[in-house]
Amino acid sequence: RPATARIAVIMLTARTSESDRVAGLDMGADDYVTKPFSLEELSARVRAVLRRRTGDAVAQLTMYRGAHLAADFEAVSVEADGVPVRLTRREFDLLRCLVEHRNRVLSRERLLEHVWGYDRFVETRSVDVHVGRLRSKLGPAAGAQIETVVGLGYRFVE
Repeated sequence: RPATARIAVIMLTARTSESDRVAGLDMGADDYVTKPFSLEELSARVRAVLRRRTGDAVAQLTMYRGAHLAADFEAVSVEADGVPVRLTRREFDLLRCLVEHRNRVLSRERLLEHVWGYDRFVETRSVDVHVGRLRSKLGPAAGAQIETVVGLGYRFVE
């Protein structure tokens, strides 16, 4: 499936034999679900496949260098217009998440999941506060790269 490698495939079928499941996975399916199944299970499997896909795509990013922003995610350092910027750990993690998913809108809930983690109870308004502080610390040019998409979330644009 080289041409469609980025497309997640979940096979939904009534075929339950082991040879059918193995054949489906060998043909390139990311998951194989047999009937009957609940919508809750299917939703969980879709989320799992997407988590794996997203993790694969961003795991290799260690540095970002743009016109106004430079970040070394291994050295935990950020510069805006050549000036070092001190960020809290949460602000740094938020910036990293936005940069890793650049040019894509991330909902507040998705940012909470990636930056704060599943085991924490945090209000989505906390994301807004941290984004505001991050923009302020990055300054006008670099801070403007973090766009608010009304009703949807935030996007880091190049």
